[in-house]
Amino acid sequence: MFQKLRPLSHHVWVELIDKNEKTAGGLYIPDAAQEKTQTARVLATGPGKYSLDGTLIPMQVQVGDLVFFGKFSGVQAGEKFMVLKEDDILGIIEN
Repeated sequence: MFQKLRPLSHHVWVELIDKNEKTAGGLYIPDAAQEKTQTARVLATGPGKYSLDGTLIPMQVQVGDLVFFGKFSGVQAGEKFMVLKEDDILGIIEN
């Protein structure tokens, strides 16, 4: 659908990370019963947000970061991709 997308302002282009479809006991969870994933890998970021005085506030997330975002955040773009505002990202998951 989208080969390359360059986000504007403080938006972030992410690829959703699929949740494990199997429980610890080995049962498979059907798609209808699964919750929407809240983790994604950052594919591209915009330049940042401008403050009221016109200075650019750079992005805190970078390409390649694994992020956790709010359950009802962003705009879905296909099954695997989403566009989020940086403000919707709750944290960066560190290994």
